[in-house]
Amino acid sequence: MALVSAKDMLEKAKAGHYAVGQFNINNLEWTKSVLTTAQELNSPVILGVSEGAGKYMTGYKTVAAMTEAMIEELGITVPVALHLDHGGYEGCKKCIEAGFSSIMFDGSHLPFDENVAKTTELVALTKKKGLSIEAEVGSIGGEEDGVVGAGEIADPQECKKISDLGVTMLAAGIGNIHGVYPENWKGLDFGALDKIQALTGDRPLVLHGGTGIPDDMIKKAIGLGVSKINVNTECQLSFAAATREYIEAGKDKQGKGFDPRKLLAPGAEAIKNTVKEKMELFGSVGKA
Repeated sequence: MALVSAKDMLEKAKAGHYAVGQFNINNLEWTKSVLTTAQELNSPVILGVSEGAGKYMTGYKTVAAMTEAMIEELGITVPVALHLDHGGYEGCKKCIEAGFSSIMFDGSHLPFDENVAKTTELVALTKKKGLSIEAEVGSIGGEEDGVVGAGEIADPQECKKISDLGVTMLAAGIGNIHGVYPENWKGLDFGALDKIQALTGDRPLVLHGGTGIPDDMIKKAIGLGVSKINVNTECQLSFAAATREYIEAGKDKQGKGFDPRKLLAPGAEAIKNTVKEKMELFGSVGKA
């Protein structure tokens, strides 16, 4: 099955009151773990690629070609979208050319009028190509590829204006942050989310910074219109912990334990377990 736009899967999720997970990929192991888990659980899935990860994997064309070949070779039949995460204007255009099926233009750090203008242009471009597009209003806390946000709450009226441009999905800051949540975190602002949902109607909403948000908050957010939840840090943490355990146990010194296929296997398995837990929590299992 070829890569698909995220439009249909997210509209179904919104109508069905569940969420599709976006799991960021960083290499072949990451991609394989996410794809095989989605197939095993019969769940739609979105593969997220940050601009930094895209550069690390030598470029967006490499990522798109690897993902499409892997879908074919592994016999993946569930819907898979390949999505640029927190893209700048030029990054978005490069991903469209490279064969991505979805993009996110993050204009949240720009003056609002400029965010509107550039989002409008990219909406027109993606519609021509049949791709999905995510926009953002209100910065997400933490750091993502050098963009630092304090976690500001999005203005519901600005959310409506961006939503009305015809974006596929909308990321709105509601107190969520990238990375590990601090102990003094105040939690998600459900009042703001409720107002945004009321003004944006059927538009699927996106929750960034899915790592570390309590399960009950995740479920409440889904009930208030969140249809896409991004997970990155949690996969990185589980991968690192499993790899550390393997090395500290000295398994890399046993037989050919240093072989990268063996060295990376526990981490890859840990990612699969994390993805499985999230898909079950989000309610996307069996929804492909």
